[in-house]
Amino acid sequence: MPRRPPRALRATAPHRRNDHGRSELLIGACPGPPVCTAVHTYLFVDGLDVVARSDNRMAGLAPSRLLRPGGPLHPTDAPRLAEVAAEAGPDPGPDRLTVRVRLLGETVIWSDLMYAGPDGTTVEEVRFRLDQYLGEIERAHAAFRDHP
Repeated sequence: MPRRPPRALRATAPHRRNDHGRSELLIGACPGPPVCTAVHTYLFVDGLDVVARSDNRMAGLAPSRLLRPGGPLHPTDAPRLAEVAAEAGPDPGPDRLTVRVRLLGETVIWSDLMYAGPDGTTVEEVRFRLDQYLGEIERAHAAFRDHP
């Protein structure tokens, strides 16, 4: 059986959308050289790699850029666009993958998405419980603090 590239891997977490339509976020990072040309994040929503499923030419941005306190993934009441990935390669290309992040009460909403869900349908929006979402960003920030 041929080996699947890292970008095609699923997170170890199973599909976890709950009864209230909330998704779960899991953040990982590649180790960088010599495995990859640079350190980048993996953003798994309900066990699926959002970046790879959205555009297989992209690689997640560096953890230090995405996960810092107050960084692009932190929600605010006003919707904002957050760059989460750039065209992969020795020199990142001009294309970027963005998501619209906003906070609505105790729910974080990612919209403007276009990736294949587990059943093959297009996912355009996901919603997270605020406590799970912020907890995962804080956990990942602490775990990958030493990565550039």
